[in-house]
Amino acid sequence: MSRFELPVVPFPQAAKVALADSQLRRNLNKATSTIRAKRKAVTEELPYWEELREAGRRIKQETMRNLDRYLLQLEEQVTAAGGTVHWAQNADEANELVTKLVRDAGATRAMKVKSLTTDEICLNDALQAAGVEAIETDLAELIIQLAGETSSHILVPAIHKNRAEIRELFIRTLGEPDLTDDPSDLTDAARRYLRKTFMDTTVGISGANFAVAETGTICVVESEGNGRMCLTLPKTLITVMGIEKVVPRWQHMEVFLQLLPRSSTGERMNPYTSFWTGVHNGDGPREFHLVLLDNGRTKVLEDEVGRDALHCIRCSACLNVCPVYERTGGHAYGSVYPGPIGAVLTPQLRELAAYDSLPYASTLCGACYDACPVKIDIPRLLVHLRGKVVVGRQRKGLRFDGEALAMRLAARAFASPKRYELAQALARVGQLPFVHDGVIEALPAYLRSWTVSRNLEAVPKQSFRQWWRSKK
Repeated sequence: MSRFELPVVPFPQAAKVALADSQLRRNLNKATSTIRAKRKAVTEELPYWEELREAGRRIKQETMRNLDRYLLQLEEQVTAAGGTVHWAQNADEANELVTKLVRDAGATRAMKVKSLTTDEICLNDALQAAGVEAIETDLAELIIQLAGETSSHILVPAIHKNRAEIRELFIRTLGEPDLTDDPSDLTDAARRYLRKTFMDTTVGISGANFAVAETGTICVVESEGNGRMCLTLPKTLITVMGIEKVVPRWQHMEVFLQLLPRSSTGERMNPYTSFWTGVHNGDGPREFHLVLLDNGRTKVLEDEVGRDALHCIRCSACLNVCPVYERTGGHAYGSVYPGPIGAVLTPQLRELAAYDSLPYASTLCGACYDACPVKIDIPRLLVHLRGKVVVGRQRKGLRFDGEALAMRLAARAFASPKRYELAQALARVGQLPFVHDGVIEALPAYLRSWTVSRNLEAVPKQSFRQWWRSKK
């Protein structure tokens, strides 16, 4: 956890605010439905799609079982190719390392691409505190940077904004008074702004999609070409990579470069796929530094069930099919990893007690498992983490477990028709002080959690059983 990170807002509270934003829901619905349709078309083209998913799952499983060996092999190969490998146990160590490397290069500005992992450690804030300007070059990342916001989607960080909102932002921040909201005009404005940065900046900072242990090769896939500029023009290139991104062999890229683009952007292949191995005289950066980031990942590996979350290749397919995400957006999750995968990854990378509401941010419908290109059983992980949340609360010495008591009382009521009807009658009377316009907006004391993020329908005056008897 970075010292620059903001305090955590529980998901139910954040979700209630997001649900009140109808424009947000329209933006999310349009974007996710478009991506879902494209993904469906390109995955159905492959008769061996399920075999690809299974291959991806097995490669990831093998990697996690032998992660220490593959990381050491990666370090050896990167070093042999002229690069330098650094190990960072947590966010603060990584930020200090990167800041020092930028200063050593004599730079006061760095351009960035593939920033999700650096967003995890709040690198931009750390660089700013050290007097270094970090400029995002991915269009969506640039949009949220100019807006002073955080990402709301793994693949499309500005998914919560429509083009009219982006036009107003660019007029305000880039000095483009005659700008229209046509997508080509918006991208041209961003291109003009970034072109100067590409030509003047001597340090590039990237994330990574994959790193091949066998060869020491780093891979970045992107759609705009800004990655090529960041990875080739600067004299110094610094890559910050989560340790779970390593894959054992070069041949494994054949699997992931079919899975990732189809699952993320609904494309057969990425427009730009960049590979680099160390440094080469007269070609690309003169210095290459690879920062291998732990930041809680080895702790996740200790959990035989929870470690499956580290298989994620950050495609965002689970977000695009999730009914909860589509209505609340990514900011409600309080992490750079939103949606179903964020609900199982964030509580494990951070402190479960601080994010104990995230495993409940799901209907357990299973759509995320069906969409995942490496077959992560996210519903199973959600249930597993819910169990850990309950155990954690019990270990804190809570004398009264309202949820457990409510479930026991409900079990007794449901076991007997007479008790069930008596409970209904008592509920009709007990709800009277809290019903307004046919709904219950807030319940007191231990029942409050039922209405934090939802309104409850009032118990009707006549039950189905009563109606049925009256008809007979």
